[in-house]
Parts: sequence; C-alpha cells; structure tokens
Amino acid sequence: MILLVAATEMEALPLAGKTTGQPHALFIAGVGPLETAVRLTRRLAEVRGEVSLVLNFGVAGAYGGSGADLLDICLAEREVMGDFGICHAERIEPFDGQLAGNTVFPLDPRYLAQAGEMLGTQEYNCKKGVFVTVNGASATARRGAMLRAAHNGLCENMEGAAVARVCQEFVVPCLEVRCVSNMVEDRNPANWQLAAAVQRCGQVVSLLIDHLAPI
Repeated sequence: MILLVAATEMEALPLAGKTTGQPHALFIAGVGPLETAVRLTRRLAEVRGEVSLVLNFGVAGAYGGSGADLLDICLAEREVMGDFGICHAERIEPFDGQLAGNTVFPLDPRYLAQAGEMLGTQEYNCKKGVFVTVNGASATARRGAMLRAAHNGLCENMEGAAVARVCQEFVVPCLEVRCVSNMVEDRNPANWQLAAAVQRCGQVVSLLIDHLAPI
C-alpha cells in the first residue's frame, strides 16, 4: 500500500475518492514538523508491514534563483532541517553534530528516478533538488536567499524532513513531490497560486499512484 501523506485537508482534497491505481490510503499529518512526526509515527506503527511507500505531497515556496517557478513540480532529492540551530540575523549556525544528530535526509533514489522519468513523459516541468524544512515559513526574500545559499535549496516546506526521518526509522521508502504555490519573497499573498498548485500536485500524485512500479 502507498501511504499518501499531506499536511492539510486542502492539499489532500484532489485525491479524495480516488479508487484507481495501486492500493493507497490518504493520511493528514498536520502542519509543521512536530505534529507530523507524532501523527505519522503513530500511523506507521499501526500499519507496520503494510506500507510499501510513503508519498509525501503538497505545496511549497520556491526560492528565487533556484530554478523553480510558480506551478513547477518539484521532486526532493533530500530534505534538510533548514532553520534548526542558532538563529542569527543573517545566518543559521548549525548545532554541533553530536548535539543535533542527523539533519539531512535523502529520499529514496529508486522511486525518485522512476517518478522523474514517468513525469517527464507527461511533459511536466519537474525540478529536482534539496527541499528545506522550516519551523516558520519564510516571509522575506532576504531570509529565503539565506536559506537557499546555506543549503543549495530548491524550495521550502514545513513537514518534509519529519516525514523522511520517520520513514527512515521505520525503514519505509519515501518519495516527496510538491507544486510551487508561491515564491519566497517579501510576503504578498496576492502573488500566490495556492488553489492551482493544490490541483496540479493532485494530478501528479494521481499519475504516480497509477504508474509507479513497486520496488
């Protein structure tokens, strides 16, 4: 079974009622890394052995200069905990490795390659790169530029690293796909394309459910 993980009901809505493709189930993990980690841990413990893939999906904010633009589909090569550390005005100073533990989580390369190839045949404008998980959404272009430079980031979200870490703990493959709903700039919701990004991401996830080959 593929466990489809979204942060919110809004992001999951395009997949509600889908019955075609591989066996799958929708799961709402909540907003932010803490709630996501707790809920997903509980869920995977309940269905241990039944889940062949966790497919994390939703919207994201793209960093200026990263190559990603509005409504682009982005696939995560790895997730990083972007603002975990000592927060200075102009930089994030990471905690010592012994204190912080691992803060970088690769996504499954086999599913990543398969998804990229399949979506390429469907003429989706896919970008692959580093996703940055933040505890607070960036509301200025300056902060976005800092996080992009620090991590070579493509886009940011608030749950991906938590999902990847829990999957690592349960030894379950993880794939993450997001659609860019906004650029990380000085906050201006008038520029966002949230509804369109939700629908586009849902279309892509539906295709993945139908065409991904189990590994």
